[in-house]
Amino acid sequence: MKERTIYITELDRKRLVERLLSSESVPEIDQDNLAELEQELLRAEIVPPREIPGDVVTMNSTVRLKDLDTGKEVTYTLVFPADANAAENRISVLAPIGTALIGYRVGNVITWKVPAGRRRLKVEEILYQPEKAGDFDR
Repeated sequence: MKERTIYITELDRKRLVERLLSSESVPEIDQDNLAELEQELLRAEIVPPREIPGDVVTMNSTVRLKDLDTGKEVTYTLVFPADANAAENRISVLAPIGTALIGYRVGNVITWKVPAGRRRLKVEEILYQPEKAGDFDR
């Protein structure tokens, strides 16, 4: 299986490294996901915020996903752990789906393990991407 190319802005990488990778305050429950995020960052193509394609999921992006097994659609905003709020569909980058989402593009399919097996979600649309909206300092 060919590994996908993921794109991360310089600013997102910097903030992720500063807030998470260099932090000892990440709860133990998130340590496995932190290791996965580190791997994603290591293989990511880092680009200036003004050059990130508009169809790439970046931090603080709001995306519409479709569950390919059930047909159900859901909208999430990808945020830093401190800003996560399940009731508002604000999902942490350290949640399994959050780690999987960063750097994905519209049309990509995310497959990940859950207790009941595997789930497959397709990135249908990016409703808001800070960089595309000109919000480079969010």
